[in-house]
Amino acid sequence: MNFLRRRLSDSSFVANLPNGYMMDLQRPDNSTSNPVSPATERRQQSLQQPAPLSSGTSIFSSLSSAMKQTTQAAAGLMEHSTSPAPVVQQKPQILLVIDDPHTDWAKYFEGKKVNGELEVRVEQAEFSELNLAAYVTAGCMVDMQVMRNGTKVVRSFKPDFVLIRQHAYSMALGEDFRSLVIGLQYGGVPSVNSLFSIYNFCSKPWVFSQLIKIFNSLGPEKFPLVEQTFFPSHKQMLTTPAFPVVVKLGHAHAGMGKVKIENQHDFQDIVSVVAMAKTYVTTETFIDSKYDIRIQKIGNNYKAYMRTSISGNWKANTGSAMLEQIAMTERYRLWADSVAEMFGGLDICAVKAVHSKDGKDYIIEVMDSSMPLIGEHIEEDRQLIADLVVSRMTQTFLAVGSSPSPLRPWPQSMKTQIQPQPGPQLGQLSQPRPPPQGGPRQPQGSQPARTGAPPQQRLSPQGQQPQSPQSTSPQQQRSPGSPQQTRSSASSSPSQSSKPGAFPPQQPRPPAQGRAPGPQGSGESTKQQAPPHPHLNKSQSLTNTFSLSDSSQRGNPNEDEAKAETIRNLRKSFASLFSD
Repeated sequence: MNFLRRRLSDSSFVANLPNGYMMDLQRPDNSTSNPVSPATERRQQSLQQPAPLSSGTSIFSSLSSAMKQTTQAAAGLMEHSTSPAPVVQQKPQILLVIDDPHTDWAKYFEGKKVNGELEVRVEQAEFSELNLAAYVTAGCMVDMQVMRNGTKVVRSFKPDFVLIRQHAYSMALGEDFRSLVIGLQYGGVPSVNSLFSIYNFCSKPWVFSQLIKIFNSLGPEKFPLVEQTFFPSHKQMLTTPAFPVVVKLGHAHAGMGKVKIENQHDFQDIVSVVAMAKTYVTTETFIDSKYDIRIQKIGNNYKAYMRTSISGNWKANTGSAMLEQIAMTERYRLWADSVAEMFGGLDICAVKAVHSKDGKDYIIEVMDSSMPLIGEHIEEDRQLIADLVVSRMTQTFLAVGSSPSPLRPWPQSMKTQIQPQPGPQLGQLSQPRPPPQGGPRQPQGSQPARTGAPPQQRLSPQGQQPQSPQSTSPQQQRSPGSPQQTRSSASSSPSQSSKPGAFPPQQPRPPAQGRAPGPQGSGESTKQQAPPHPHLNKSQSLTNTFSLSDSSQRGNPNEDEAKAETIRNLRKSFASLFSD
């Protein structure tokens, strides 16, 4: 230590020492006990020194930029979440229009929406270009093969609505598409007119039968119907009341299948033709018409037309004719409204009548939605049909949306309404089981007394369980008013009726476990019950006992209770005898 002090006194030595060493050497002697070396202390000092300012600034800027990016991302996420959800494009309603290609129905439904929000997609084809398959839950799938500008177009879709503008059945053209109408009805597809009415209009005599009902209801003044006769086949066509007549064969349109017969010879000739056609026939009195009348109804729109033949043909719809619109009278409106109620309602219909030269009108026919449009207002009528169809589609859409689907669960209130009520418990039915054949019958004089007994005397305790003959105890065999009663060999049932001669209702007969001993009288019960003769069989003993127990109706309530218990025990014994 003295050596060091001498060396420190040397200025050249001290100048070459680091600052740290000089500070350590100048400390007092007691500081030399610090175990930390100068090199370790220098390292600690170097670690305690702050990092350079440039490095800290770069770290802080990195953290700041990261925080800014995180804040911007969160702000963008919040802005995206608060923005309105995109509107889901709903599927358009598919409308199947059954009509010839001469009328482009798509342009009449352009811009129209079902319920103000659903677009209408029109698929147009003829009956001959359609095929379909109908299912119970999946509805109706339609396959369409049409020619468009020389190109065959094949499509398959599920229609939501149908507009029928073609005849589904015509014997003259050999076209029968009633199976397609049945398929659409099977698939539950709504239509204008209704598929039910379309199918019914496939037979003109069938439609005429509805006109007869209206005629009988309104009378000939308000609803003048032409006189017509129906023949199911040629065999009944022997003669006709008067000539000339108009013969209509089968179901046809546009004046086809109609023949005017002047005399009996011509009538016999047409009978042979009917025999070859193998169809039904109708005959009408020929009316020398001045003009034809047609009243059409499309929704709530009415129009009346008059058609006069120019070519001189007795058929006004054949050859040249002059057509003009006439005023709509209340009489014509009544015709149209009466006919529109046929087959559950017709949205589109027309009434055809003939105005004779003597000034009388005769209704001859009714047409449905397949009627041809005539006159100068064809475009207006087509637009009316389009508006009517959109209105019906909206009604159907709202009705389907409000009614529960078969695949949806039933509401809880509906479940509680259709829950089955719990049935009566075993032995609680009021109707007794009849006694076995050959058993003893109750005397007629004792019935009123038993019927007037209190209910608590006729019924056994509710909590009583069926007992076997081996497990029956004397305490269970005693009645409340008597010390002891006759021991029973059959099991007792809850809610047992005391009506004489009747077994417990709905109680199955217990299996026989051996012949039970006969009733034994003891105690006070010997007053009402005589002991059986030892030489009598069990059946005679039971009969005598049964008669004696019912012979007396007097006594206090305890005695009545004892009698009731005796009757029950006797009935049990009797059941065990015949169970073998």
